[in-house]
Amino acid sequence: MSLTPELVAELEILALFNLDSSQEGLKIHQTAAPKAIAAAQRLYEKELIDQPDGGYLTSLGRDAAQNIQTLLTILNVEEPA
Repeated sequence: MSLTPELVAELEILALFNLDSSQEGLKIHQTAAPKAIAAAQRLYEKELIDQPDGGYLTSLGRDAAQNIQTLLTILNVEEPA
């Protein structure tokens, strides 16, 4: 599996969710970048979010977002000198 620009855009959207609160969602406005709007639509079609323009994470979406955010935390740690 390769990281396509579409997949990266989806990962970027999932990384934006605040996992500390299940009551906090996202809204992708129509003035957002077209790639973000399209990514949100794809995440909705994959049943990872509950609205085509963002909304809240589904149970599966929360799992995905947690994994993505954990991976980003691991990859962003600077190695000791």
